[in-house]
Amino acid sequence: MTTHPPRRRARALALIAALSATLLAGAAPVAQAEEIPLALGHRLVDHYDGAPATARPVPGKAPAQHPYLAPNGRSGMHADGAGSGTHPYSGPLGRAPEVDSERIAPVGGECATVTFDAGGRLVTVCGTFNGFLLKLLDPRTLDTLAEYRLPQRSSTVEAITRLDFEKIFKDTSGGAYFYLDDRDRVVLADSRQHVLRIAHRQKADGAWEFSVENDWDLTSLVPHDCVSWTNLFPSGVCDPVTSVMPDWDGRIWWVTRLGRVGTVDPATGALRAVRLDGEEIQNSFSVAEDGVSIVTDHALYGFRADADGTPRVRWRETYDRGTGTKPGSVNQGSGTTPDLFGAHDEYVAITDNADDRMNVLVYRRGADVPAAERLVCKVPVFRSGASTTDNSLISWGNSLVVENNYGYENPSTLALGRSVVGGAARIDVRADGSGCDTVWESDVRSPSTVPKLSTANGLLYFYEKEPNAFGIDAWYLTAVDFRTGRRAFKRFTGTGLAYDNNWAPITIGPDGTAYVGVFNGIVAVRDTA
Repeated sequence: MTTHPPRRRARALALIAALSATLLAGAAPVAQAEEIPLALGHRLVDHYDGAPATARPVPGKAPAQHPYLAPNGRSGMHADGAGSGTHPYSGPLGRAPEVDSERIAPVGGECATVTFDAGGRLVTVCGTFNGFLLKLLDPRTLDTLAEYRLPQRSSTVEAITRLDFEKIFKDTSGGAYFYLDDRDRVVLADSRQHVLRIAHRQKADGAWEFSVENDWDLTSLVPHDCVSWTNLFPSGVCDPVTSVMPDWDGRIWWVTRLGRVGTVDPATGALRAVRLDGEEIQNSFSVAEDGVSIVTDHALYGFRADADGTPRVRWRETYDRGTGTKPGSVNQGSGTTPDLFGAHDEYVAITDNADDRMNVLVYRRGADVPAAERLVCKVPVFRSGASTTDNSLISWGNSLVVENNYGYENPSTLALGRSVVGGAARIDVRADGSGCDTVWESDVRSPSTVPKLSTANGLLYFYEKEPNAFGIDAWYLTAVDFRTGRRAFKRFTGTGLAYDNNWAPITIGPDGTAYVGVFNGIVAVRDTA
C-alpha cells in the first residue's frame, strides 16, 4: 500500500474521534475513505527519486482578489479568477512524502476541480457513471463528510448505449468546472442546463450537509433536447453548459459548448445571452475587473456586460486553429483557459492549434488597444509534429509555463507502459513588452494534468508518467524548479489506469498537501518530515 504507518495511525485516530462524536451527538458516522487499489508492478518501480527541495518563494504580485470568489488559491480549477494556476501555499518539498487516496466509485470517480472552504475542508465534484457527486472531504483522511448527487450527463448515457466512451473524455460540462464563492458556496451548471448555488453547513448533531440555495433554469435560452435514459433518440439540439464564473459586479457568467455566452443576475434571476455562431467553447474562462476573457475554437474574446447584463464583445482576435484536432486536444482549437497576467495586469495569454508546432500567444488587453499592437508575441513550443496542450498555462509576473499533452486522449492511451513525448517550457514577456523569450525547456512527461505553481516555495507540480519496458504504468507527483526547469524530486502515487489523472488538476491545499484528481478518485501527497 502507498499509505505510510503514520497515515494509518492518523486515520485510526480520526475514525475513533468520529465514532465518539457519533455516540455523543447521535449523528451518522462519516463515510471512511477506501484507498484506490494498486495495479501490478508497484513493487518493481522507484517510489522516490531526487532530493528534498528548499523553499524559495518567487517574487511577484498575486492576481487581484476577486470580490465574489473564495480567496486566491482555493476557489476553482485554475486557483483564482485570473486563471493563474498558482497557489499561495507551500506544497510538498519532498521531505519523506507520504501518499493517501480515496476511491470514489468501483469504476470512474475522478475528482476534477478541488476547492477549499474556510475550514480547509475539500469541496470537490467527482464524476461517476451514475452522475457527478458534489463531495465534502476531510483534508487529512479524505473521509466523505457530506455528498450531493448531481444529474447524469448525456455523454455518459451515450457512451453506455452506443459503446463510445470517448464522448465522456471529451465532455467538459455538467459541473466539472465550478467555483467556490466568497461565502464558501459552490456555483455550477449541471447537465440539465441549470445553474445551482449550493451551500454546506454542519448541523447540530455534528453531521455535514449540502443544500441548494438557488436554482436558475437556463433552458429558455439554451437548447436542451439531450440524450437521457428516457430520451435515447432526441430529435432536437442539446447544448451543454461548459463553465460558470462571476464578474466583478457579481453577475454569474456561463458559456455553452455551442458558443452561447450568458449571464444570470443573482438578485433578480434575469437571464441574458448572445451566440457566437459556428464556434465551440470547451474551456473555462477568466475574469478581472476590466472584463471577461473567453476563448472559442476560433478566437479569443474580451467581453463586458451591458447595464441589463447582456454580454457584449469588446474585442476579438482570431488565431491559427490548424486543420484538425490533435491527439491530446478536445477540439480543433485552443486548449487553454485564458490567463490574465502581467506586471501591470495588462496581458492575456492562450495557445493556438497550429499544425506543426503549437504557439504560445500573448495579447494586450483592453478595448482601446490598436489592432496592430494587440499581439505581443507568438512563440512556438515543443517538437515539430508533436505539440499541443489542453490545459491552462501557469502565469506569474511576466512568466508563463506551458505543458505538452500531445498523444494523450483517454486513460487507455498510456496503458502497458506507454507515455507521451512530454515537455514543459517557461516563456517570459520582456519587461518593455517588445516580445517574449524562452527561459527553459524541461523533458518532464506530464500527459494531461493541469499543473500548478506554489509561489511560497518556487516549485512547479506536474503529474508524470515515464515509459516502462516491462509494461508497468507508474504515476508520480513531480516537482520542478520554477527558476531553472530542473526536477527537484518525484514521488510515486500509484500504478494502473485508476491512477491516471485524465485532465484533472493538481491542487495545493492550505495545509501543504498536493491533491491530484485521478480516474478512480483523488490522491493526496504531503511531507511527513
